[in-house]
Amino acid sequence: MPKGYWVSVYRSISDPEKLAAYNKLAGPAVKAAGGRVLARDGRVVAHEAGIAQRTILIEFDSFDQAVAARASAPYQEALTALADGVERDFRIIEGLD
Repeated sequence: MPKGYWVSVYRSISDPEKLAAYNKLAGPAVKAAGGRVLARDGRVVAHEAGIAQRTILIEFDSFDQAVAARASAPYQEALTALADGVERDFRIIEGLD
């Protein structure tokens, strides 16, 4: 079964306090849903239309698990805390078998 991944690239952070509140809730929510952070805030080399801002990569055991984690109540609470504090590109992608 292919793994699932969250890929999140932050275009801008307008409210660091909201981001901090989100981080406090999102970390435990992701972990409880079986997610493993593979990369966060490391070095980025962007090409073409890429953005070299904050980039996060989280792995789940399956695509369905990744989708369910995003819809979970604890993660939704984290999103409420984040609100309009950032602009980001968030994707859930299926890995190769």
